[in-house]
Amino acid sequence: MARIEAADFHEITKPGDVRLSPDGEQVAFVRTTPDDEESYESTVYLVPSDGSDDPRQFTVSEGGDSQPRWSPSGDRIAFVSNRGKDDDRPQLWLIPVGGGEARQVTEVPAGVQGISWSPDGTRIAFTQSTTEDEREEGLDVDISDEEEYEREEPDPRVIDRTVYRTGQSYFDGTRSHVYVAHVGDGLASAEDVEVERITDGDVDFAGPDWGDASTLYYTAQDVGEDPDDSHRYSIYAYDTDAEEAEKIHESSGWGAGLAANADGDVAFLYSEEEQVTIQPAELKVLDADGDVAWITEELDRGLGYESAPQWGPDGERVYFSTPDEGKTSVWSAPADASEAPRRVVRPGAVSTGHVGEERFAFAMSEWDHPGDVFVCSRQHADQPGLDGGAGAEREDCVRLTELNADYLDDVSVQEPEELHFDSEQGEVHGWTITPPEFDPDEEYPLAVEVHGGPHAMWTTAGTMWHEFQTLAARGYVVFWSNPRGSTGYGEEYMQAIERDWGDVTLTDVMAGVDLLTDREYVDGDDVHLTGGSFGGFMTSWTVGQTDFFASAVSQRGVYDLTSFYGSTDGAYALVEGDFDTTPWEEPEFLWEKSPAGHAHEVETPTLVIHSEEDYRTPACTAELWYRMVRKQGTDTRFVRYPREGHELSRSGEPGHIVDRIERIARWFDGYSDHHDVPRALDRERDDGLSAGEDDENGDSESGDDETDGSDE
Repeated sequence: MARIEAADFHEITKPGDVRLSPDGEQVAFVRTTPDDEESYESTVYLVPSDGSDDPRQFTVSEGGDSQPRWSPSGDRIAFVSNRGKDDDRPQLWLIPVGGGEARQVTEVPAGVQGISWSPDGTRIAFTQSTTEDEREEGLDVDISDEEEYEREEPDPRVIDRTVYRTGQSYFDGTRSHVYVAHVGDGLASAEDVEVERITDGDVDFAGPDWGDASTLYYTAQDVGEDPDDSHRYSIYAYDTDAEEAEKIHESSGWGAGLAANADGDVAFLYSEEEQVTIQPAELKVLDADGDVAWITEELDRGLGYESAPQWGPDGERVYFSTPDEGKTSVWSAPADASEAPRRVVRPGAVSTGHVGEERFAFAMSEWDHPGDVFVCSRQHADQPGLDGGAGAEREDCVRLTELNADYLDDVSVQEPEELHFDSEQGEVHGWTITPPEFDPDEEYPLAVEVHGGPHAMWTTAGTMWHEFQTLAARGYVVFWSNPRGSTGYGEEYMQAIERDWGDVTLTDVMAGVDLLTDREYVDGDDVHLTGGSFGGFMTSWTVGQTDFFASAVSQRGVYDLTSFYGSTDGAYALVEGDFDTTPWEEPEFLWEKSPAGHAHEVETPTLVIHSEEDYRTPACTAELWYRMVRKQGTDTRFVRYPREGHELSRSGEPGHIVDRIERIARWFDGYSDHHDVPRALDRERDDGLSAGEDDENGDSESGDDETDGSDE
């Protein structure tokens, strides 16, 4: 069997956005695979929900398709695609299920997002971010008369908002508004479809979802003197007959997903406003009379980041997912919270799912595969509540796809060992894998990974499957865990890192490291550390506290909490929430709790990786930390990826994802006694990297910007 390599990422296919047909007979999903060094191909596939046949491609392989949504009658599928475009403005398309060509039904200036069918199947709601000029001139609903319409780049860029950029882009005067496309009950084309905007003002709207055929619900970030600086949001009900909106509720939270049923019940997310980032995401239901039921009051689990509730087909029970001790659990509860939530399914690392009449369909990765589509019976929703009933497990589910079967037949995949170990703070949950052809009488280096968030949870698979397996294949024992601060283990566990991201997390991580280095096959003098985002914070924090690690790679991290507060997007709330302070209240405290405050103590050789367009953890704090470490004479290098944002490791350009993993392994190898190779600083710039191999063939150019000051 071949060993998994970083370059294998180009061969890995993943499913997403799973949707059951109204009759429950078919499942639509998006199949995504790398297309070249810089892009992906995403297409819609259909597969019978009983597993009686193989999946079949439903949309053509041209560009990126997403968000497949069945019409209520099941005769059409709406989806979003940038096919035929060389820009980032995906449009709304319709395709008949019985056969025929897809038709584009919008021509709008920004990317269509968050599509939702009306119950009568004649309209589709969506959001897009448009400028005031576009809205005033009517260009926000139709740019078909404008030849190659392009927005002007601001010069200079004038900023009057507290939060003015996110992801990889600036807002530049745009606001997210709700639109409705009148598509009729057939297969209309763009010239026949009327698009209307139903919201107005210098406010961001999101999450449109239909109740009955004449009521559309959505949220608005419009609370407070500066809504950018508030975590309160409003819920509106829009009467499409009267063309009037009514504010029906106000809530607070880090996310604002909602779901409505035909009776006028609205499920929505809620987090306590005080220190909102360290509060669990709860689920509540607002009924048509204005009464609120707290669905998750008895459940010591918070909904996952960007998780959205769903109503069952009968509209009587609401479904939602939570991180749950290294797996994802899907729960159901009655709209009035008269019963505690019941666990429906807890099979593994679920990324997306959809509830149907009799089945629940979902995409899931496990230790032995990077992702497939599954279904489980909804009968498990009738099991007991919190005091009993684990819900459906993996063996209760039917696997509908084997997207990576050919690849997996040829490579060696290592099964994780589950670990439950004690730190001074209590029990911690983690996993470890060993290299292929493992020999317990031999000795191996250890690679330690720390997750981001900080309020997140790792599993045996998910987005890290390929990286963990690649490091193991390179000869490392790999260890990862969910230290305090993680979600999935209860509110107290998540809040344990309040005002102390570094030492609390480090105590738990090092307890796991101690457990493994006590094993005879792990070389306790050859231990390496890496992590991204909060994991980057922890990597740089750790090497400022100890010289235990042989080498480290810090990725997309936060290095100075004060600089982060001023340069990030809305995530500056992490300082106010997790640390319960601001830079002007406790500047010295934040410096002491920042990796930069200890950078002068770093002796561990550390590679710094960052993205040029990362507006969640901007590069300015990485620049500070890198320069400080370099000034100490410590081995270091700064690698910056152009065209990338904070999602580099998950959805970055395929060539960059491969390069990043190869650079991590190459940096570790250079300081490992078990790898007979020079330090990365002493090698030719692309030696040992796929980019270098391609350059020799004249196929491509290296896509990163390296800085280390060495003579290369």
